[in-house]
Amino acid sequence: MSFSQDSFRIFERAIVDYHKTDDVDTPIANPYKEKSIEFYLYLKNWIDTVQWHLEDIIRDPQIDPVKALAIKRRIDRSNQDRTDLVELIDSYFLDKFGKVQTLPDATINTESPAWAVDRLSILALKIFHMKIEADRTDTPAAQQQRCREKLAVLMEQKKDLSGAIDMLLDDMAAGRKYMKVYKQMKMYNDPSLNPVLYGQNGSK
Repeated sequence: MSFSQDSFRIFERAIVDYHKTDDVDTPIANPYKEKSIEFYLYLKNWIDTVQWHLEDIIRDPQIDPVKALAIKRRIDRSNQDRTDLVELIDSYFLDKFGKVQTLPDATINTESPAWAVDRLSILALKIFHMKIEADRTDTPAAQQQRCREKLAVLMEQKKDLSGAIDMLLDDMAAGRKYMKVYKQMKMYNDPSLNPVLYGQNGSK
């Protein structure tokens, strides 16, 4: 089984496990060995799945504004957790390929392996939820057909993205590609870099 296939299988497991309760406050029960790559992939998708549903909840037009603000801040924290985890997964790839002798004409990819895996995790969620919509029987036939067409596109995207990830990893193992990790350096959560936050601090 290729890395992308194994990753997608783990993502599907996390999604199914979450939907046993379908509650954003359900504690995670990660089934994989702590600090293994499988552990981090499962955690990555669990965070994505919870955030997916938080994004649904916050779009309720009747939501209490105080609750909406609390959810928005929770989403901000989740985005930071997602970024930190992607960088951690990239550290796994850096260690894995760190001793590979790169070829003289080796090139760098437009994104690191973990950010491509991040896209695959989100894609697993899109496929899961679009399949639900495509299988609904309480909607007009035209809507069902549109959802089936969208699902077909998502499945094609899964094939293409999975192939691209595995090709990138093969190229890195052979020295044809190399990677660099640029820390995202998100500014909005940093009280020393977000003008709203340091402005408040400076006014005290």
